[in-house]
Parts: sequence; C-alpha cells; structure tokens
Amino acid sequence: MDTGGKDMPKQLDKVYDPKQVEDKTYRFWQDGGYFHAEPNPDKKPYTIVIPPPNITGRLHMGHALDETLQDILIRWRRMQGYEALWLPGTDHASIATEAKIVEAMRQEGVTKEQLGREGFLERAWAWKREYGGHILDQLKKLGSSCDWQRERFTLDEGCSRAVREVFVRFFEQGLIYRGERIVNWCPHCLSTISDIEVEYEEKDGFFWHINYPIVGTDDVLEIATTRPETLLGDTAVAVHPDDERYKHLIGKMVLLPIVNKQIPIVADEYVEMDFGTGVVKITPAHDPNDFEVGLRHGLPIVNVMNDDATINENGGKYKGLTREECRRQIVKDLEDGGFLKAVEPYKHNVGSCYRCGSVIEPRVSKQWFVKMEPLAKPAVEAVRSGRTRFIPERFDKIYFNWMENIKDWCISRQLWWGHRIPAWYCTGCGEMIVSRETPQTCPKCGSHRLEQDPDTLDTWFSSALWPFSTLGWPDDTPELRYFYPTDTLVTGYDIIFFWVARMIFSGLAHMDEAPFKTVLIHGLVRDAQGRKMSKSLGNGIDPLEIIDRYGADALRFTLATGNSPGNDMRFSDEKVNASRNFANKIWNASRFILMNLSDDVEPGLPETLNIEDKWVLSKYRTLVREVTDNLEKFELGLAVQKLYDFIWDILCDWYIELCKSRLQAGGETSEAAQRVLVYVMTGTLKLLHPFMPFITEEIWQALPHDGESIMVATWPQADAALDFSADESDFEMIMQVIRAIRARRGEMNVPPSKKTRLFIMTAHKAVFEQGRPFFARLAFASDVELGDSFDADGSVQVVTDAARVFIPMDELVDREKELARLGREKAACEKDIAALSSKLDNPGFVAKAPAQVVDGERAKLAKARERLAKIEESIAAFS
Repeated sequence: MDTGGKDMPKQLDKVYDPKQVEDKTYRFWQDGGYFHAEPNPDKKPYTIVIPPPNITGRLHMGHALDETLQDILIRWRRMQGYEALWLPGTDHASIATEAKIVEAMRQEGVTKEQLGREGFLERAWAWKREYGGHILDQLKKLGSSCDWQRERFTLDEGCSRAVREVFVRFFEQGLIYRGERIVNWCPHCLSTISDIEVEYEEKDGFFWHINYPIVGTDDVLEIATTRPETLLGDTAVAVHPDDERYKHLIGKMVLLPIVNKQIPIVADEYVEMDFGTGVVKITPAHDPNDFEVGLRHGLPIVNVMNDDATINENGGKYKGLTREECRRQIVKDLEDGGFLKAVEPYKHNVGSCYRCGSVIEPRVSKQWFVKMEPLAKPAVEAVRSGRTRFIPERFDKIYFNWMENIKDWCISRQLWWGHRIPAWYCTGCGEMIVSRETPQTCPKCGSHRLEQDPDTLDTWFSSALWPFSTLGWPDDTPELRYFYPTDTLVTGYDIIFFWVARMIFSGLAHMDEAPFKTVLIHGLVRDAQGRKMSKSLGNGIDPLEIIDRYGADALRFTLATGNSPGNDMRFSDEKVNASRNFANKIWNASRFILMNLSDDVEPGLPETLNIEDKWVLSKYRTLVREVTDNLEKFELGLAVQKLYDFIWDILCDWYIELCKSRLQAGGETSEAAQRVLVYVMTGTLKLLHPFMPFITEEIWQALPHDGESIMVATWPQADAALDFSADESDFEMIMQVIRAIRARRGEMNVPPSKKTRLFIMTAHKAVFEQGRPFFARLAFASDVELGDSFDADGSVQVVTDAARVFIPMDELVDREKELARLGREKAACEKDIAALSSKLDNPGFVAKAPAQVVDGERAKLAKARERLAKIEESIAAFS
C-alpha cells in the first residue's frame, strides 16, 4: 500500500492557467532528464519510435492524435518501471522539401540548374537547419516526452550509412535491380513518386468509343477509353480467350486509327468480358495493367510522352503538343475520320501529385526497383504467426491482401535532396558499380571516369529502416541489442502499406526479427460534421491554437476521449471546452483538499476507516485495475472515460461532499478524511497523468508526495488491502436511496432548503444507521427513523432495491398551493396541445409547409403530450 508523501502541502492559484504552467513544467521535466532512457539490465525495455514527421510539416490534428496516443503509452510504461524510450526524429521528405526550396528560389529568380547540385544541397541543408526542427518544437508544446537526446534525422550520418548498407546488400542478393517498368510520373516535379504521394479524386470525364477496323474485313472492334491520346502508343487490342464473340478474331490484326499501323488482337484473361464491349486497347508504356499484358505477349513498348507530358517523336504529327492539346486534336481527327462512334460521360478517379497537384502520368521508365515477392512472404508470416499484431485485428486482412499482391517497389526519384543511389557508371566501358564506398576506378577497365547515378532514393526507403537505423545499425550497439525490437508502433490506417509493411520486411531482412510487437492503428480526426479536414474545405483546426486557448491537457484529453483503435473521431470546440471544464473540476477539487489539509497531516491511510472511506477506496482500487487493464488492451478511450467518471462523479460529486462535515469537525475524523482524500487524489492523478501530464504534475507537486516528479512516480497497483467490496455494496444502498429522494424532490420542485423527516423501511438497518449523516446532508432530512413498517397515508413514497422511504407530504409541499400550480401548468399545456393539433389537422398546412417544419411541429406536440402526462401523474399523487 502506498504510504503517502513527505513534502508539506502547498497552495494552488485560484484559477488554473495552462499558460503559466505548461512551458515551466516541460522545462522542469527536460532539466530533470526524465525523458532519457539508457540500456538498463535491471529493467525491461519499452520502446516506441516516432513516425517521423516531415521537416516541412506543421503540427496538424493527425499529428496531435498520433503523438498524444504515443505519449500516453510511454508515460504509462515509464511509471510502471520500464526503461521507456520514445525515440524522436524527422524525415527529410524528398519531394516536399525540394519543392519548397525550389519555390523559394523561383521567387528569387534562381533555378536548381543555376546553382548546380552541390550548391542546391548547401541551400537545402541551410533550410533544414533553420526550419527543419519546427515541428518537433511544436510537439513539445503538446507535452511529448520524447528522448530528445536521441533525436534522429533520416539524412543524418548514421541513417545515411544504414541506407547505403541496405541498398548494397539487397543489390548483392539480387533483390534490387534496374529496369524499365511502369511508374507514377509527375510531369511537373519531373520525378517518379510513390503510391502514397498520389492523391485520387473523382472527376467528370468521358468514355470515347472508338472503332478499330479489322484488317481484311469490313468489320470493326469497338473499344472505349478515357485517355484517347494514349492511342498513339497502342501495340495491341485484347479480348478474353473465352469470349465467344471474338474467339475467331484472335491472332488477326486491326488498323490503329489515325496512326494507320497494324497491331494484333491478343487473348488475355485480364480482359473483363462483361465490362464495356469486352475489347481493350493495350498501351504497355502508359498503363500498369497493359504493361503486364505486353510482357506476357512480347508486345512492343512505345512511349509517346516526354518527361513533361508533352508528346514526343513517337507521336508523329502530334509531337510537341501537351497531353491535353493532343487529346482534343485526336478526338477531332477520330471524328473527322469516322472512327469515333460515341462519347459517353463518365466519372472516374484521377490521380494527382500530392505536392503540386499535377495529373500523374503512368509511364514506362528506367528506374531502380526492389524485388518484393521474396521479402513479402516472411513479412506476411510474421503477422500470421502473431509475432506482430495489428490493433484492431481487422487491419491484418488489408495488410495480407496488399502484401500478397504486391508489385516490385520503385525506389528511385529524380531529385537532388535525399539519399543518392550508390551506383556509379564507367563512361569508358559502361560498367556499373554498386558500392558501400565511393569507387575511384572502374574494376573492369581501370578508368577513373566514373559518374554516380543522379537519382535519389524514395523517402520511404530510409524510413523503412527507422526502427533499427536509429538505434545504431549496422553497428552492433548496446541500444540496438537492448531496445530492438520496439514494442508499439502507433500510426494511422492510411499508411499501413507505405510505411508499416516496409518496416516489417526490412526489419526481418536485416535484423531477423520484426521491428515491433504491436501496431496500434488509429483513425482520422474529422471535423464536427464528420468531414475529413482539408485545405480545400477550409475546415482544418490548428492544434497550437487549441493549446493556446484551452491548454495542452484539454486538447490531449479530447483526443483520447471516445478514441477507439481504427475508428475516426470528430473534433469540436464543444468537446475541447468540456475537457477544459474537467481540468478546472480537478483543479478546484484539489484546491479544496489543500485548503482543508493540516500542515502536519500524516502520510498514508488511517487505521480506522468509515464506510464512505471504504467505499471510495474500493472504487479507487477497481479504477486502478480497470484503467491498467484498458491500457494493456490499448483501450485508451475506455480508460480515460473511467477516469472522468471516477473523478467527476465518485470523487468530486460524492466523496468530497461526504467529507465536508468531517473536515469541519476537526480531530481524528478530520485527519482520517484528509488522509483518504490525499491518498485517493494522488493515486488518481497518477492514473490520469499519461493523459493530462501538465495539470497532474502541478497538483501533485502541491499535494504531499514522495519523489521529484509524478512522471517517474510508481504506477498505482490494485492493492488487495483495499478490497472493501461488501462495504462498497452497503454504501451503494445508501447512495441509491439518496439519489431516489433527490430525484423525487426535483420532480416536485422542492427546494433544498425544505427539510423533511424520512421514514425508512429496510431489512438493512445497520447499514442505513451509518447513513444518517448523509441523509441529513445530501437528502435534506431533518430526522431519520428506521423501522420495519410505517403508515403510508399522506406520504410520498420512494422505493429502491434495498428500502422504501416515506416522506410526509405536508412537509414537502403546501398541498393546495401545489395543486393550484399544477392546475395552471395543465391548462397551459392543454392550450399548447390544442393549438398544435389544430395546425397539424389542417391539410393545407401539412401540404404546403416544408417537411422540416411539419416534423418540428409534430415533435412539439409529442413533447407537450408527454409533459401533460407527467403533470397529471403529479396531480394524482396528491389525491
């Protein structure tokens, strides 16, 4: 059992002001070194690596939720005695950062080419030094207890060495290769981009139905396409091998309209017989599915676009046109040539670059790829076997589906900011060298004329190594041995594939162990209407503004409340205001306790406990057990709701009220109440600390306590000595009667100042005997009489499971005055019902008024009838 504290109590300010507390408290934590973790053979490790935010980023609600959940877990485990490491850092964000720097240069009239690669990188590093840490500073405002001494950056020296080591290993193992495949190409950024960097939006478009003449016949094959400009790169048309309509045409040729080139009709199961005409144009250079069909049938690959999406020399007379201009001209030419059969409006998803908004062009390009099939298999098995589990479990199905159908990963980017690919080409003999160290000579011909590949690696390539590269890999460091594998990864469901999956296969490939035991998946933070927050809607909410207005604890508590793994949540000012009110409730309760503490109050619990003491201690013991259990199961929303209910209802609204007369009485009963209050409040503050760290630290420091900081105090245990379940049950009987009496008095509009006698008929006299002072204080009793039976005449009855209570009617109300008042209320209510019924019985009103107005009037009538029924019940009670 916790023995309480040694320090003398301090006073708290009258009003809690987060601005006066939060920065000061955060400095206190940092100065104390409480965030730092070291390999410790006497403790179990608990590790979380932060999903590294982009250095270009600014804290948004998604970050705030993600970091809050991580901080709750790390603070909880730290208090439980684990050597808890929350490792922070940032991602270099190749495309986003380069775009931002290029835009700043454009405004100065400077281009990348003018600066050259080295000059540009100098400028990029200068930008990173000035702005790159802003988002981490913002995380500190949220209260994030990261080990800032271990801060990492995906382009720092250690991470860069790890990236090169992985690239070379994979290349040596035949898992990295260079070849031509379909990629997502941004014609504005002039680079490949990853799947996660493509944003899809449903747009209005068209299906252009085009007739392809069958060579040697008067027949045609009808195809439909949303991108007629790619017709220039068609090298076949395809039908399903089982399609009876077209079986006889397989192997024949069609004439490609406008281009006047003959291309074959091939059979491939990729074609859906029941979609459209069942005939598909095959453009291997500009469609990922067509590319696979092309490989299967050995079709030529004809790329008709330049890097900037203008038409190249393969486009013939359309050379030099933009793809949009080309589309318009080809549609006109098809129509003029009699090939265009129909144009059909069609909605479809169009992918665009998340950074610049340009429409993405799928195109064949010579790039570097990771061979995924051999890496995906062990990553699937790690989750199937339970070595890594998803919370909630339903996300493993999405993971399996993606991993089991994964395609090779394009890892090269045509950018300067990032990890440059460690491959060199000999200008003399063309030899390619992939090396950990920069080569000086060509191993084949001895030439010194070597040029490094100009491309950089996909940002996700380096972040896939984050759980072990940040701990010192490829070196065998003490941190790597102690803290790896990490325990929990917290992330949104939108990057399971792009980051989580890549970390899992990378960890297995290089550490022979999955990088984390649990992946906690959270949803999105939506606005009050349930909409996704976005710039276009203008409904984004700045967490820093919320912190400035309400405090970090209120924001954190709001994000945790109602949170359940995998599900989206709605954010509103009303919710965060309620969280601030909760903080004020805790503050005021703590001030009350402090104002009633003696300077010499003894620590720990008293030897003699009243029934109400045993009740609150038993409730507290249950709270400790359930909150701990909820946290173990990652049910953070349930844990915080139980804390809210206990603090607001059990501690503040009941126990503190029950203690007031004892605190005023002085002597032993006052000291006992003080000691129980301090014990329960300090323990509850510990349970609440991971969710609301600032206010709990400030109050805990004011209350008698042991230790330097609440964040390194011992997490409460469900002490068997506090199992007062029988006393708890007994006291609940008393509370149930008090609630019932107060509710009945409320129904009858009896003011608290009106005291009455209570006659309680119960089989639990000994229990209710202990409740006498509570009935006087909380049920407004002038006197309490316990017995086996009472005369019910002229009494109001209140019935609970444990007792029947009789209250003399004439002590509650003046019968005649109350009947007169109820009569007036009844008359007014009947008048309302008559008016509303008349309106709704009028066919003209119902027919002409908007449905919303009619429904509103019907709702008013229903409420009025309910009110009349209650009034009549009250009148009957007096008869």
